Amino acid sequence: MFIRKEVRMKYNNIAIIGLICTIGLCGETETINAAEAKNYINQYKTVCGKVVGSKYLERSKGQPTFINLDKAYPNQIFTILIWGSDRKYFEGSPESTYMDKNVCVEGKIKSYKGKVEIIVKTPASIQILHK
Repeated sequence: MFIRKEVRMKYNNIAIIGLICTIGLCGETETINAAEAKNYINQYKTVCGKVVGSKYLERSKGQPTFINLDKAYPNQIFTILIWGSDRKYFEGSPESTYMDKNVCVEGKIKSYKGKVEIIVKTPASIQILHK
């Protein structure tokens, strides 16, 4: 059976979008605050709060950037984690860009050593709220 190229491409695009939605990367996610995040481990949510502390550990393994919402280290309740290999996608330094800003971050909530976090790879996952 012969299917025109344009129709075939349209169906391929629809299939790709469907797959992305199936694995939880599209559509609306519930918005919660940083303190609530601990109740949603392994779920995709949007977590909002104020950036009160941040640190780039350039000499540590993986060169992580930690951006803490609502409570600063060592009492942090929620962290946005950006690995060093992903810093190239951000304009400027993320630890400065987001400091003292109200933000929302979307992604899969994880727990690492009892601390709650979302790992982000691009700035598209973080939205600065303008109030």
